[in-house]
Amino acid sequence: MAAGIYVGSTAGYSGKNMVIMGLGLRLQKDGYNVGYMKPVGAMPQERGGVLGDEDAFFVQDVLGLDEPSNLVTPVLVTQDFKVRAFSGQCEDYMPGIVDAYRQLGSRHDVMVVAGSGSMYSGRYCNVDGIRVVKELGLKAIIIDRLHKELNYDYLVVLKDTLGDNLAGVVLNDIPANFMNEVEGLIKPFLERNGVRVVGVIPKDPLMGAIKVGDLAERLGGKVISAQNKSDKVVENFLIGTMQVENFMTHFRKNKNSAVIVGGDRSDVQLVALEGNCPCLVLTGNLYPNDIILTRSEVLNIPIVVVRDDTYTVAKKMEVILSRHKLRDVIKIRQGAQLVSSSIDFAYVKEAAGL
Repeated sequence: MAAGIYVGSTAGYSGKNMVIMGLGLRLQKDGYNVGYMKPVGAMPQERGGVLGDEDAFFVQDVLGLDEPSNLVTPVLVTQDFKVRAFSGQCEDYMPGIVDAYRQLGSRHDVMVVAGSGSMYSGRYCNVDGIRVVKELGLKAIIIDRLHKELNYDYLVVLKDTLGDNLAGVVLNDIPANFMNEVEGLIKPFLERNGVRVVGVIPKDPLMGAIKVGDLAERLGGKVISAQNKSDKVVENFLIGTMQVENFMTHFRKNKNSAVIVGGDRSDVQLVALEGNCPCLVLTGNLYPNDIILTRSEVLNIPIVVVRDDTYTVAKKMEVILSRHKLRDVIKIRQGAQLVSSSIDFAYVKEAAGL
């Protein structure tokens, strides 16, 4: 039977796919036949007439796998599933998950099993990560992504709950100015409490980046100039509502930032264009004047026009950039590289019994 590694997290959008792909690609490179499973899928998607989970299809593509969806994701959380579960008609899905895991495991040296949401997601129907790890006898690696602060209490409680099934934790998205605190205080604290830190992944702006074309689509806007440059990458954003002088000071510090500005503020628009921002997002459904349009074409900087006001667009941008999916080849390579260089693979292989 294959060795099994479960990758879970303390919250959704913590970088599970990145770590799973990094692990999988690295283990393949080391000569192992790697299998993949996501027992509970919360993002139903149809492909070739078959219903599966969107992330599961994507990870299989990256790892070069093509296993049947009903085995890879035996439980799909559709609206219908939720209605049944909350009305008390929840069947025991565990035997199906165990059976699918055995079938897939018999064809591989090592199985990488993906969590869905946090470790407690799915508890309402007894398919949470804790139960999956225990029933399948897996070694769990839990990711905690820094969002304002780390969830060190949660990690220690997980150790109490999972015991020896917890192989270790990965601290993700750690900015340079917080590294000393992580290495000097948090890591020693966790290890004193029996929680092994198997990797600290530094913050990498490219991982949260999004292409201009995708951004326009997500904001419900359209690219009205320099469309051929829609694949430029946006890592951050600036709001251009202030006086031009103040704006210029901020702008110089934040190079790869899209500038969100009212469609009537041609002064700020011009400064942003001449300063070579990746794109302009004009709010209030107002189109720019001809000078701005011409400069945009000459400088190859796309302009996106959206309906919403500046505040609404800024809130949307924040969500998009924190939750953007790892879909581009560049990001997959970058992510796999980050994982490869930040995680103690010798320990992970030993813990999994490889």
